[in-house]
Amino acid sequence: MTSIAAPFVDPAAEALLARAASPRRALFLDRDGVINVDRDYVHKPDEVEWVPGIFDLVREASSAGYLPIVVTNQAGIARGYYDEATFLEFTRWMHAQFAARGAPLLATYFCPHHPEAGIGPYRVACACRKPAPGMLQAAVRDFELRADLSALVGDKAGDIQAGRAAGVGALLQLPSSKADAGEVVGTPLAGLQDAWPLIKKNKHEDWR
Repeated sequence: MTSIAAPFVDPAAEALLARAASPRRALFLDRDGVINVDRDYVHKPDEVEWVPGIFDLVREASSAGYLPIVVTNQAGIARGYYDEATFLEFTRWMHAQFAARGAPLLATYFCPHHPEAGIGPYRVACACRKPAPGMLQAAVRDFELRADLSALVGDKAGDIQAGRAAGVGALLQLPSSKADAGEVVGTPLAGLQDAWPLIKKNKHEDWR
């Protein structure tokens, strides 16, 4: 089985970990459709439109001791639309945008594979492409997280299925305009403004 790609870890990770709640918990975020509007294979700053409410959500979660971590399928790498270096450069820019708004991200995990459309070594069945839980499990190991105390926000069934397989406690699903988004299999959200009130109000064992 192909190994999981090394994540982009924010330059301020040490400080973020030092002020995290104990035991450590994460706010896992899908990228396309949750952080930025899903316009297919976004990889340049001028292609970005932020999803309304994302900075408020990350600020509130971070202030409460959650560690914001992005987990994203990046089939654009597999298809040859852009390479890993371009993706990582964009990701560094994205992290800087969040930090500048007082909403720092700890890390971004990404899957560069696709089992059918991938080119060369990227055409592989892997453990990281959601709905497989590999990226989430790697983050739990890398940062010594309590998955059951963590939350995930996604916009596709595969996001929620990956979170459930990794044992994440709160599984929240935004609506998606994509035909391949699948059914609503998590707690439905009308928008990101609804996420934090639900996370802080509810006991995670009731969400599984």
